Amino acid sequence: MSVEHPSDRLVSSYAHGDTDLPADALWAVEAHLEQCAPCRRRLAGAAAEVPAVTALLTAVRSDLEPALDRSTPAPRRRRRPTAWATPVMGPWLAMVIGVSVVAVLLDRTAGWTSGAPPVLLLAPVLPLAGVAAAWSRGLDPAFELTAVTPRAGLSLLLRRTATVLAVILPVHLVAGLLTGVALAQWLLPSLALTATALALGGVIGVGRATVALGALWTVAVLAPAAALGRLFLLRPEHLPLWALALAAAVGVVLARRRSYTTPTSL
Repeated sequence: MSVEHPSDRLVSSYAHGDTDLPADALWAVEAHLEQCAPCRRRLAGAAAEVPAVTALLTAVRSDLEPALDRSTPAPRRRRRPTAWATPVMGPWLAMVIGVSVVAVLLDRTAGWTSGAPPVLLLAPVLPLAGVAAAWSRGLDPAFELTAVTPRAGLSLLLRRTATVLAVILPVHLVAGLLTGVALAQWLLPSLALTATALALGGVIGVGRATVALGALWTVAVLAPAAALGRLFLLRPEHLPLWALALAAAVGVVLARRRSYTTPTSL
């Protein structure tokens, strides 16, 4: 199918703003120019011969050039580590570290803790507070803005959880060394509870999941230890169960990774 190009006379009339052009011819020229680069170049050449167009371009250029000469490059935008942390996480992590220090002091001074070391009782569950602060509607003032951005989802949640663990786990490692608590005895439960919070977070929300797990830990572990001075679920023979729970929670998180892209699930 051949394309009929407008004549030079028609292009020149269009460039000069001829008001006598019929409406159908004017429409045909504009429609053709949108799709034809050679004719647009013809129009540019014809417009260069129009005094009014030349004067307008010269005026615009004379007004813009001084401003362009005075302009300075825009400052580079600073990258904020919002993908790894939020402002609200700071106080919560400081609180968790403070509780860990208190647990060490109790272990050193309170005689009743010999059968149930406070560090062992608290180290597995304390990261849940940081995880709640990392991605929770009620604790993060910028939650709504972050949740609707393209970077929101499981990867963002994992980055912030990694930040929490990177801060808390070394503190608990030092606390375990000071109190003689074996590393695996608190590390496996800590990772299992954190992964379980993320797995439940895709269903009921991270904040509610951490509260539920914290309450369950209080009833099943802390209360019996305080009342009887005995450990439940934290003995060496229970470590395979914690490893299995960790593997199952990680599997659930990966299987439901798409559920973390909606704000209502978090």
